Amino acid sequence: MRNVRNNVPGPRSAQSLSVVLAGGGSAGHLSPLLAIAASIRASEPGASIVAVGTADGLETKLVPEAGFELETIARIPLPRKPSMDLIRLPIRMQRAVADAKKILNAHGAHVLVGVGGYVCTPMYLAAKSLGIPIVIHEANTKAGLANKLGARFTSYVGTAFAATQIRNAQLVGMPMRAAIAGLDRTSARDGARQRLGLDAHRPVLIVTGGSLGAVRLNRAVAGALDDIAFAGIQTLHITGIGKALTTDDGAKLASPLYRQVEYVDAMEDVYAAADVLLCRSGAGTVSEVAAVGLPAVFVPLPVGNGEQARNAEQLVAANAALLVQDATLDAAWIRDTVVPLAKDPQRLAEMSARAAKLGIRDAATRMAEMVFVASGK
Repeated sequence: MRNVRNNVPGPRSAQSLSVVLAGGGSAGHLSPLLAIAASIRASEPGASIVAVGTADGLETKLVPEAGFELETIARIPLPRKPSMDLIRLPIRMQRAVADAKKILNAHGAHVLVGVGGYVCTPMYLAAKSLGIPIVIHEANTKAGLANKLGARFTSYVGTAFAATQIRNAQLVGMPMRAAIAGLDRTSARDGARQRLGLDAHRPVLIVTGGSLGAVRLNRAVAGALDDIAFAGIQTLHITGIGKALTTDDGAKLASPLYRQVEYVDAMEDVYAAADVLLCRSGAGTVSEVAAVGLPAVFVPLPVGNGEQARNAEQLVAANAALLVQDATLDAAWIRDTVVPLAKDPQRLAEMSARAAKLGIRDAATRMAEMVFVASGK
């Protein structure tokens, strides 16, 4: 076996490897899927790589844009309570498994890689029945139902977090794009700030609630703009698509040292430009800020069973990040906590170093190696 910790895998033999990757519906599933696919392609350029998702998810846009073929099957949620959907589940699942088998057979799959989501359950069942090896990546601290099922059929299970409870778990980290995994924040800072329209010499606070935005973050920051600017801190506020902040008369919200945009495609520029990131604590974000050593203030999304708070636990416990509950975040909290942090270079440097020690940059390579081993290719 090759060294799975080598960030740049060397060329493999010219064997024709066929890999089917299943997952989608959200960026949290698609980002690691595409990173794993890219790492496989980098190591074996001749490999056949096909992604399987749903016809109405983000994968219909992002998978082709990344240069990979996409197949779709029906979305099969697993009902947790008695309902008509539960009664219909066996027939719907049977049909989805049949479709999954057709895809696996049509592409001569040597291995199935699943990252979780609704499409994974039928794909795992189909691969099991066909005797196709399964490799799983679980991105969250609380494993999803599909991956828990799939983990019964394989010993190849990688996790993003050490705390994740799932069968046969191996900590590999979160697969991420090469531009982020290989980011040197120090050398990239000036260029990133120039591209984002920021001053190279002032402290930078960047706020993001993800592509959909976060109303709580947006309102809190809007209320704290005067305090942030008075401290000499410049703010880049990524409000989310369709979430631009306006004044009562409809004008775009403006303030000294403040710039707002709805979306930034190159998150590596955000990570390089920021001194502090105020953000949600999705698994991908937490893993990426740790990998690049970026001090963060996490505001967990208050849904489910507290998954986002658990994602951030290790960094917070190591004093590499701060955490504030969604209901507590307001303009006063930003003034009293975030502003002093952004003005404290020594504390930021210490947080950065602690985060980097916990971050894993080569997860995509580790997962690709697991795929090669499982496939026997």
